[in-house]
Amino acid sequence: MAGTGRESRNGVLRVKIILASQSPRRRELLERMGITEFEVVPAQGEETVAHTLPPDQLVEELSRRKCAEVAAAHPEALVIAADTLVAVNNRVLGKPSSEADAARMLAALSGRQHMVYTGITVFCGGERATEHEMTCVRFRTLSEADIVRYIATGEPMDKAGAYGIQGYGSMLVEGISGDYYNVMGLPVCRLGKLLIRFGVDPLALAVEKEQKA
Repeated sequence: MAGTGRESRNGVLRVKIILASQSPRRRELLERMGITEFEVVPAQGEETVAHTLPPDQLVEELSRRKCAEVAAAHPEALVIAADTLVAVNNRVLGKPSSEADAARMLAALSGRQHMVYTGITVFCGGERATEHEMTCVRFRTLSEADIVRYIATGEPMDKAGAYGIQGYGSMLVEGISGDYYNVMGLPVCRLGKLLIRFGVDPLALAVEKEQKA
């Protein structure tokens, strides 16, 4: 895909990388992959798509739209866009609009399994690829007091499904099946494979990073 001719001596495409997300968790995970030189340019468009789509198709479409918006302004860059949502029996739970909404979501997740979907789109050199990852998460049974206390931490309010597995929300999760980092909002294994298709090898960049340290 990456036939741009912008290659470094170690075979890794040297191109400006843009993360089309303001999520601090996605920034952190990208850095953990060895990608430390990138710009953050959040997409500004509204994340609205007909919820008649199945969750896997919905997150792919949302990530495509985010990527297209940022890539239109930065056609010379490699753009990474992602969108994450939680679904219970195919009912989509986005970010809560209020504490009451967060309480309803957490009550719906209590004592049962749900699915976390993340759509990933990568654009570079006029080419685009979109995929998604799905992880199954199981919550312990939550009391009303559990829900009230967790919401009081403030953590649920900017997260799909009203919880963060990397924070206090870890105490609500009994187990997962699939990519843990997908639940944080960025499936790093799938993204890594996508980036290699575009000529950017995160492991090669990680080696460069360690050698400079």
